[in-house]
Amino acid sequence: MDNLIDIIKRLAHAQRDQIIEWRRWMHRHPDLSQQEYGTMEFVAERLREMGLEPKTGIGKTGTMAMLRGKDPDSYCVALRSDYDALPITECTGLPFASENPGVMHACGHDMHTCSLLGAIKILLQLKEHIHGSLMFIFEPSEEKYPGGARMMMEDGLFDEVMPNEIYSFHCLPEMDYGKVGMRKGKYMASTDELYWTVKGLGGHGATPHLSVDPIVVASHIVIALQQVVSRNAAPMMPTVLTIGKIQEVGGRTNIIPDTVKMEGIIRTFDEKWRLEAHEKIRKISTGVAEAMGAECDLFIDYGYPYVFNDDACTQQVHDNACAYVGEENVEWLDLRMTAEDFAFFAQKIPACYFRIGIHEPGTPFSNLHRPNLMVDERSLELANGLIAYNALMALQNRIKQQ
Repeated sequence: MDNLIDIIKRLAHAQRDQIIEWRRWMHRHPDLSQQEYGTMEFVAERLREMGLEPKTGIGKTGTMAMLRGKDPDSYCVALRSDYDALPITECTGLPFASENPGVMHACGHDMHTCSLLGAIKILLQLKEHIHGSLMFIFEPSEEKYPGGARMMMEDGLFDEVMPNEIYSFHCLPEMDYGKVGMRKGKYMASTDELYWTVKGLGGHGATPHLSVDPIVVASHIVIALQQVVSRNAAPMMPTVLTIGKIQEVGGRTNIIPDTVKMEGIIRTFDEKWRLEAHEKIRKISTGVAEAMGAECDLFIDYGYPYVFNDDACTQQVHDNACAYVGEENVEWLDLRMTAEDFAFFAQKIPACYFRIGIHEPGTPFSNLHRPNLMVDERSLELANGLIAYNALMALQNRIKQQ
């Protein structure tokens, strides 16, 4: 057999235009979380064209397919992508910009999905070299609680086959095209959503002494909560507490409202401290409100755990990436306070979640979840080849260990 990397790179290059065409179709037709019916059928149809038999509707709008090689029950490696979009109005000016008003693939999930589809095409052409099985997971609703990973598992995703390893990647706009990055151990933070309702007593703005102003109370709660990170979290424990929305219910220039609602997040890397932080947030919020004559109800929507990358899986991705793109293009990454429901998979299965750069050098930088996010489309060719190579090497390494 010729050099495997050279073969994969030739296959990836040969299908480049088709994969880009698929990605542009997805970009034009984005679907919001838990509404990915069009995307689900698009992916399923591509898999059927390849000769696979996809299962759809897993976790409502998820898709899964299997590729069984020699001795298929001996070992299974799972490859996962996500395919929901965001409620963002696109302003890229691209000829294939979103045709769904107010919805955009602003997190690169179209690139993730089509990169995995491209990897599958490559793997099918190399099926005679596959010893074991490959599971392909196309996950919905990564952007919305409770998360597509949990929804798919609760709907029986792993009932028939439990993978031995699982891999996924995310595009990284601050990383140039051609670069790949990863981190062993804890990588991305847990995340919980916080919802406050501060109840005071409304009235005339000119007679505040006859009211309990919930805006003032909410403001004091926001300031008091800063000590959760600055004085309660250990200095070596990364923690972020952000209040992202404050909205009075009623009110006007001369009207004090009865109620103020706030929304925010808490993110960290330790389960014990995570629960302690919840309790501190609750005590501070209710205590400040009570001291000022108001009430505060707090709902904590328990979200995703932190992403943990298995050492062996991550070292394997690192070594395979070095072989595929060159050691000078592979980076060890820092902790990241963003969150990912891939964490649910990584709790059950040895996993690695890595990064692929999508920034075109010399062009303006735009971040994830922004209406002007741009993807250097050369990264699709790199991604589908690297995904395929890593999957084959994962199965081959297992054979060597037996």
